[in-house]
Amino acid sequence: QVQLVESGGGLVQAGGSLRLSCAASGSISSINAMGWYRQAPGKQRELVATISSGGSTNYADSVKGRFTISRDNAKNTVYLQMNSLKAEDTAVYYCNANILSPRSPLSVMNYWGGGTLVTVSS
Repeated sequence: QVQLVESGGGLVQAGGSLRLSCAASGSISSINAMGWYRQAPGKQRELVATISSGGSTNYADSVKGRFTISRDNAKNTVYLQMNSLKAEDTAVYYCNANILSPRSPLSVMNYWGGGTLVTVSS
């Protein structure tokens, strides 16, 4: 019932910027931590950034100073502002969230979006 949908991926030149969005919808009571992960070709999925319900953030060392994660709790949406993009940022970016739903009122469930492709060209 709960669904995460990413948007904003695409093709961008190195040094450029891109803003990803992920909106959670469905039967939601509350959302705890949200985050972004990415998976490049031939590599394992890795954490990019996370943000708590209170706004505390953490980032992978590779994106610190370039990426900013934020959220709009009223819209159940998390964002990833990506600046100074590099070729090595090319990956499928996945949204992740820990969500409490009325359908499972006693436990928080983890959800993944389907991913959005970010390609950084030379």
